[in-house]
Formats: sequence, C-alpha cells, structure tokens
Amino acid sequence: MIGEPIDDVDRIMEVMTAAFDPAYGEAWNRRQVSDALLLPHTHYLLAYDGEPSERSRTTGFVMSRSAADEEELLLIAVHPDYRGRGVGSDLLRRFIKTAHARGKSRLFLEMRDGNRAESLYRRAGFEPVGRRPNYYRSGAQGPLDAITYARL
Repeated sequence: MIGEPIDDVDRIMEVMTAAFDPAYGEAWNRRQVSDALLLPHTHYLLAYDGEPSERSRTTGFVMSRSAADEEELLLIAVHPDYRGRGVGSDLLRRFIKTAHARGKSRLFLEMRDGNRAESLYRRAGFEPVGRRPNYYRSGAQGPLDAITYARL
C-alpha cells in the first residue's frame, strides 16, 4: 500500500521535531514554516540520506530569507541520527553558494549564546557582529543572549 506523498514541509517538520531541544523554544511549528515558504524571498534546501527520492530520509534542512544584497539564515537543523557526518557543513556550504548565486554578498544568522553550532558557523567564515541580551527567555539556564553573526 502506498501512503500519502511526503511534501517538503513534512520533511522539514520531521527534522525540526527531532533536532531542536524543546527547552529553548527555537523550533517553528508547521504553520510558521508553511507561511514562511509562501513568501517569495524565503528559500530552503534539504539534505537526504542518499539520492533524493520519495523514499529518501531527510537528514537536514536550511531555511533563509533574502532582501536586497543580504540573506539571513533563519533555521538550520540536522536530524540527530545524522549529526557528526558533515550534513550541517554541507548544508551551510550550499546555503552560502546559493545565496551568492542569487547575488547576495552579505549573509547573516543569529544563534543563542552557547549553541554548539558556533564552531560550524565560524569555520564557514561567520563572525560575531552583535548581541541581544536576554533574547531567549526560555530554557533551564535562564535568559540567554542572541548573537548575530555575519559573513561579509
């Protein structure tokens, strides 16, 4: 029996649900993802376990938004079963390449202070350019700062 086809929002949500720690409240819900993808300047990329097909498992995704000569990385996630295999590095590399292909010269992202992805971003050429004190209010550790990174 063949089930319903899996759409890209389903794929994104499958990874999002598994990848984001609910303690921080960073994950988006399905409506937020769907609404964002309706906007003309929102982009996404998917990573798969093998060649993309209806039966492929989605291992990660990236979502971004562009304006003028800038692009902001909104979300990047790797399914926990595939961490440590280069999926995040590959997604970030693809994000940079596709943003540049769209004519974007300034790339930005924001992360919570202490996020272990910091080394990934720094290896890709992102540097901290700003801080929002106490931006993330949820979490067992109390309010955490948001750090803005740029790749110019």
